[in-house]
Amino acid sequence: MPIVDMPLPELHKYEGRNPRPADFDAYWDKALSEMRSLNANVELVPHQLHAPFAECFHLYFTGVGGARVHAKYLRPKNSNQKHPAVVMFHGYSGNSGDWNDKLNYVGQGFCVAALDCRGQGGLSEDVGGVTGNTLRGHIIRGLDNALNGEPEKLYYRQVFLDCAQLANIVMNLPEVDAERVGATGGSQGGGLTLACAALEPRIKKAAPVFPFLCDYQRVWEMDLDVAAYEELRSYFRSFDPLHQREQEVFTQLGYIDNQHLASCIQAEVLMPVGLMDTVCPPSTQFAAYNKIQAKKDLLIYPDFGHEGLPSSGDKIFDFMAGL
Repeated sequence: MPIVDMPLPELHKYEGRNPRPADFDAYWDKALSEMRSLNANVELVPHQLHAPFAECFHLYFTGVGGARVHAKYLRPKNSNQKHPAVVMFHGYSGNSGDWNDKLNYVGQGFCVAALDCRGQGGLSEDVGGVTGNTLRGHIIRGLDNALNGEPEKLYYRQVFLDCAQLANIVMNLPEVDAERVGATGGSQGGGLTLACAALEPRIKKAAPVFPFLCDYQRVWEMDLDVAAYEELRSYFRSFDPLHQREQEVFTQLGYIDNQHLASCIQAEVLMPVGLMDTVCPPSTQFAAYNKIQAKKDLLIYPDFGHEGLPSSGDKIFDFMAGL
């Protein structure tokens, strides 16, 4: 079988290349303290959908930096019992998707919350406030601030916190059983699933599909800093063409590298991976997966890349049904 990365036995042993900042734990402890101190000011605005078994809402809350963040929220109608819940995260540049594609979970008695990442294709607000390049994406949003001693300005710090905050809000809704909440998403949504499960350890099940936002230095070394990771290349070309600050750049990106958060995950994990993935290379995904210490399993698709993985959605649905 042709391969685009390491052979599978090596993938199972791979520990990642991107540096971990020395104050990584303190960085995220401080970030979580900031998040927990917020007045989220949660607002539920009804949305009409012809689904007699479901109630639908636009859910708004105030995230870090004062941004007003949006999610779609659905719950079973006319029910007085506590329900399991799933929080969902979308792919890079996308949005929370249609209402109807969440009804399968609602029909099985789940509450569902689907986040719009700030500054992307949905209704969430991005308050900005950073210097440097914002032309092609979000990995490098705030990187110049980070290189000048303000790593708390990194865009994905705020989005990771939005994910954990949304999970916390859902867990505190009166109709939700806080001990039965899962998280899932693909690509960027897979990376956000890992971050959510790490930063909100009460998440019980996590299903990240070919996760993005892992092991940036490995992506660059494979010459795959194109497509989803293209801003890595554009950053160096524009701001560090001689790579004089290369190690410092990757170290700052280490704050938002899911491989360094993965050991905090307590949820049971099911992770589909395509071994022909040239968008989020398999080794970058394994860098995070191999650090997860909780119960975990892989769905390995040898002939598939960054694309629809047959039956993976059904397997994730069955996986979440165990909540």
